[in-house]
Amino acid sequence: MKLAEVSLAWATLEDAPAMAAVHAEAFAAAWDAAAFAELMAGPGVFGILAGEAADLGVVLCRLAAGELEVLTIGVSPAARRRGVARALMAAALGAARQAGAGTAFLEVAVDNAEAAALYAGLGFRRVGLRRNYYDRGAAGRADALVMRLDLADA
Repeated sequence: MKLAEVSLAWATLEDAPAMAAVHAEAFAAAWDAAAFAELMAGPGVFGILAGEAADLGVVLCRLAAGELEVLTIGVSPAARRRGVARALMAAALGAARQAGAGTAFLEVAVDNAEAAALYAGLGFRRVGLRRNYYDRGAAGRADALVMRLDLADA
């Protein structure tokens, strides 16, 4: 699969099951369709799905007070390292700029080096650390890096 073959589409409330399905492929502690629907119904929240014949990735974001918060981004394991996450992030950051947001924030697990490298490559910089942020079940908890991007600079 080449990046050019991946289509992006704005998600609607009706896409909550598809977003949850992609999330379940991407994460052990996945969000269900009800969680996506509840978030999508909130003010300033938008989602984008990436796919071809099947959904390959999802990003869910919230715009508030001139800031974009990336709530979650996940890519199906079969589609990783093919530009899907980068395409989703580029679309989300573009939407934030169009909406007048000046900054973007996200959290990423300290042990997720590939994702942290992607975000750094997009211009995000580490601005904090949230201890024990991610629940890993029997494996314990993992810290999260807080990353920020000044949208005017990127």
